[in-house]
Amino acid sequence: MHRDVAEKLAKLPPDEQVLLRPLVDTSRWFYVGAAVCGAITLWGIIAYVLQVRYGLGRTGLNRPEYWGIYIICFVFFIGISHAGTLISAILRISKAEWRRSITRSAELITVLVIGFGAIQPVIDLGRPDRVLNVLFHAQPLSPLLWDVVSIGLYFFSCTIYLYLPLLPDLAVIRDSGIKAPRLYRFLAAGYRDTPAQRLQLERAIGVLSIIVIPIAVSVHTVIGWIFAMTLRPMWHSTIFGPYFVMGAIYSGIAAILVAMAVLRRVYRLEGYFKEVHFDYLGRLLLIFSLLWFYFTFAEYLTAFYGGEPGEMRTFWAKLTGRFAVPFWAMVAGCFVIPLALMSRQATRTPVGTSIAGIAVVIGMWLERYNIVVPTSVNPRWEIEGVGHYLPSWIELSIMAATFSGFILLYMIATKFVPIVSIWEIKEGRASVQEVAERVAHYSERVA
Repeated sequence: MHRDVAEKLAKLPPDEQVLLRPLVDTSRWFYVGAAVCGAITLWGIIAYVLQVRYGLGRTGLNRPEYWGIYIICFVFFIGISHAGTLISAILRISKAEWRRSITRSAELITVLVIGFGAIQPVIDLGRPDRVLNVLFHAQPLSPLLWDVVSIGLYFFSCTIYLYLPLLPDLAVIRDSGIKAPRLYRFLAAGYRDTPAQRLQLERAIGVLSIIVIPIAVSVHTVIGWIFAMTLRPMWHSTIFGPYFVMGAIYSGIAAILVAMAVLRRVYRLEGYFKEVHFDYLGRLLLIFSLLWFYFTFAEYLTAFYGGEPGEMRTFWAKLTGRFAVPFWAMVAGCFVIPLALMSRQATRTPVGTSIAGIAVVIGMWLERYNIVVPTSVNPRWEIEGVGHYLPSWIELSIMAATFSGFILLYMIATKFVPIVSIWEIKEGRASVQEVAERVAHYSERVA
């Protein structure tokens, strides 16, 4: 950090000093991590170039499995994107004061991960130059078109939902002069944080908080319909819409917990990502682990009770056949581990919730695998000599590049915007009296 930047930073209030320091003070390990992620991403780009040049024959995709890892990652990443919309928006609307430290990190996850999720179907195409045919030759009755429209609207609304709450912090960076004055003068868009501007900003954020919730729900509902509106075994089910929405929120909570634990350790934000935040999010994780089990049990119970031959081949392939390992690993990651850890106060700590979050993230990826692959290789009609899927190094490289690319962009984002909302922290501390009065009002009504 240059001396003049350090002097400007020292003149700021304590909260701003702590939360703006990562923007101007970069450790050697940050560059090491960025270099590793960049190398993995570059390797994945090379693999994709080879796939485009030589065709999908370089992948493990085959008849009748045409989706594989790419569509698994598509559903997975779009699910994680619910971290910053449903969770952040619902907490804002409900005026949960403990949300103030976590909303920014969640909203950043949303905007970045949508792009990596949306690009997966393009990667899955043998001719990516024809992707716009979805719009040029649109079929209004196609769930694929619904998906394109809903994800596009979702990305647009979430970007605005991220940008508006950033304005006061961008103005602070602009006025402090600690980094790229011209850039932050442009990004702050003339915002001066006057009482009138703050009132308009909070109204706009309140309206967006309401708007993004049904958009987020519609996105993963439509993704569920892409599966459910086909006649494939264990896909053609009315439960898939709410099942996918619930799973998206579940994986989003887990992703927030993992991100918070890493940011807390790397940037020393123990004073902002407190144990109470991990405790509350751990409770949410516990609730959704039970919801996940309920939906999963309902899905498999109805398939088993019906006893349709095509359904049963897929059913037993998951429970006792060649997909038993990923199936039971999914159950362990999505239910057993989070239930065991989050049901006890002693393990709802930053470490315990991080372990549970990692288990859920892995388990939810496996859930998508167990939805896509077993059904694809077990169609209603039996085909001789096919019905297997083994991803090639091309697919694994591109998947690794997708994850590393997201991590790299998230790391870079922490160098341009505060990962904790400065103005919301200040507002929260100033509103302690208001919260106390609200709690007293609730107590009076109970009495």
